[in-house]
Formats: sequence, structure tokens, C-alpha cells
Amino acid sequence: MARLSGLQRDVLSLYRKCLREIRKKPVESRDNFKAYTRAEFQKNIFIGKKDFTAIEYFLRKGQRQLEMYSSPGIRNIR
Repeated sequence: MARLSGLQRDVLSLYRKCLREIRKKPVESRDNFKAYTRAEFQKNIFIGKKDFTAIEYFLRKGQRQLEMYSSPGIRNIR
């Protein structure tokens, strides 16, 4: 398996953090959170590996969204 760059590791780390936070949500809404998370990552899959500015932007955006959706008050997402 090829070695991952720092940004690739950061993206995978963010995805894992999202999946961990989903486990804290109510069982009936976990599928919605998983679908949303997958869709957000798939939406940005077209970004080239060398487009560091865009990748860093989406990492920051993803971190902010993770913080927002990690709130206990957020129980479901559509």
C-alpha cells in the first residue's frame, strides 16, 4: 500500500472522526448522518490531489461542520 501524504491522512482522520461522532447519535438517525457524511465527501472527490488550497479549505469546512453536528442538540439531519 502506498504511503499517504499529510493531507490525505488529515482527510481520512476527519472521516473517521465523523463516523465516531455518528455513533453518539440516536440509532434512528444514524443512517441519515452516515448518508450525509458520505455525500459530503463524495461531492468533493473531484478535487485534484495537488490542489492543496481547496483541500485545506474543505478540511476546515468539514471540521466546522463536525463541531456543529457534534452538538448534543442536533439529533437528526436530512
